[in-house]
Amino acid sequence: MKVTFLLCLLLPTLAFSHGGGLDNQGGHFNRKTHIYQCHKEPCFSIQQKSKEAYEQAKPGTFSRVYNRKDWPHWIDADGDCQNTRQELLIATSKVSVRFKNAKRCTVKYGKWHGVYTGQTFNRASDVDIDHVVPLAHAHRNGAESWTKAQRRIFANDFENLLVVDDATNQSKSDQAPHEWLPPQKSYWCEYGKRWERIKDKYGLRYSNQERIVLNSLNETC
Repeated sequence: MKVTFLLCLLLPTLAFSHGGGLDNQGGHFNRKTHIYQCHKEPCFSIQQKSKEAYEQAKPGTFSRVYNRKDWPHWIDADGDCQNTRQELLIATSKVSVRFKNAKRCTVKYGKWHGVYTGQTFNRASDVDIDHVVPLAHAHRNGAESWTKAQRRIFANDFENLLVVDDATNQSKSDQAPHEWLPPQKSYWCEYGKRWERIKDKYGLRYSNQERIVLNSLNETC
């Protein structure tokens, strides 16, 4: 499917990009904002084609009951044995990562800053990958009729992913900002901005309570 093909083009670029110089696609992964940024071609064209393919995809015939299995993750988009979780751990570690074995498929050690709490983690087993806008929340607010390809894109979108500790990720669950906020208040501004970027990017609905809290978070910036 066209969407899946474009995702395969886009995700490998995200996974291997690091701060500093541009990669061969004309962009780089910003370690501070955790966002992949385009600076020249062909990066702009790849992102535009991915957006157009997503917008043109027709709704699927999925159950309106949320099922996490309907959201394919973590995927190995480029077939190098490192799935989305491993690619994100590699891209965001503040030091060179160490792998579980010589196959280099699974990250074991690195150094990750948990923006939700301000803690630092060195073992990959101590961290989770959080969907800023949770999958279940997306399902309840516009994604219930998405195709599986659309859900795959959302579930593996680097802009919607953060490395966090297990306990905080479980505490958040599928709650929106009016129900849960990161323990570290200094991250509230960026959290609110990122939440809005993701929901606007995918055309997801907002509740009135959600809007009120997001407006308050903007005032902390």
